[in-house]
Amino acid sequence: MIDRSIEVERMEHVISVFGSFDQNLRLIESELNVKILDRENQIHISGEEENVMLAEKAINGLLALAARGESIDAQSVRYILGLVQSGKENEIQKLAGDVICITAKGKPIKPKTLGQKEYCDAIAKNTVTLGIGPAGTGKTYLAVAAAVAAFRAEKVNRIILTRPAVEAGERLGFLPGDLQSKVDPYLRPLYDALFDMLGADTYQKYLEKGNIEVAPLAYMRGRTLDDSFIILDEAQNTSREQMKMFLTRIGFGSKVVITGDITQIDLPEDKVSGLKVAMRVLEGIDDIAVCTLTGADVVRHRLVQKIIEAYEVYEKQHPSAEDAKPQKSGGDRNQTGRSGNRSAGGQNPVTRRPGARSAGQNGRRRGHA
Repeated sequence: MIDRSIEVERMEHVISVFGSFDQNLRLIESELNVKILDRENQIHISGEEENVMLAEKAINGLLALAARGESIDAQSVRYILGLVQSGKENEIQKLAGDVICITAKGKPIKPKTLGQKEYCDAIAKNTVTLGIGPAGTGKTYLAVAAAVAAFRAEKVNRIILTRPAVEAGERLGFLPGDLQSKVDPYLRPLYDALFDMLGADTYQKYLEKGNIEVAPLAYMRGRTLDDSFIILDEAQNTSREQMKMFLTRIGFGSKVVITGDITQIDLPEDKVSGLKVAMRVLEGIDDIAVCTLTGADVVRHRLVQKIIEAYEVYEKQHPSAEDAKPQKSGGDRNQTGRSGNRSAGGQNPVTRRPGARSAGQNGRRRGHA
């Protein structure tokens, strides 16, 4: 057992790091099995040497973020602990990034993980950015924030949000209402993000003026989109042809963000995901970035991260039936053709019962009757 002390300059930073009712402090103690006390402008940490060293690095990192005005919550504490435990404590300073956008309620939108920061930097630097990652990593939300920021700065004239209208495993059949009512359920996540950024009234005003367009992917064919910030969401459900069609819509002064999760593809089994193809085809092209987010970048409820990790482990241990299925060879078909079991016309031979007559024979017999 050892004891280490950290000198504190401003107590308000300590209050921010410890959290309401010291909930963040209790989280650090339980995760690293240490004891932490605050006495006379000093934070005392006691426990096993390795755990104390990790706790000291985590608290120093959190204090540095608090000094830069960053809000500290349980999610950020868990992420910092993960960085420290993986030896990446030097990366903590990168989390104090610039604000991407201010929501209608005055909330600043910032990247919360290193993966999100790389994603936001890629959007700012490149014309086309592919953001691939599991649910809850902020792919769509951050892209919409970047689009609103570019629109407010008058870098683009329009925001265009689109996604393929593909059911998530269900068969919904014919939905009631006009065409807009039919596609609205598929585009609801994009509406939600825009409402949060702009507010319902401002969103409606820009929608009526044509500055904002939310439409299914099929509406993009034949168009050239200049001076626009275009977001293609749920791109894992595009076909190869749809993805090529979308990428060739890019006009002058436009910026494109393509988001998707290749672990949640809702296409029929015989269709290849256009996002998977695009990841391979576009890799290495200048001004196009491919950013891969992981479970460590999940910023939803902590159970979401655990669920994603559990599925990853399960899928590694239990390959899908499609992956395990042996490939069919053409040997049997060729052998069948050589053995003469097919007729010259390529059709299967007709098997007759002993004594059965052909249609022609029956016809002649009826004619003689």
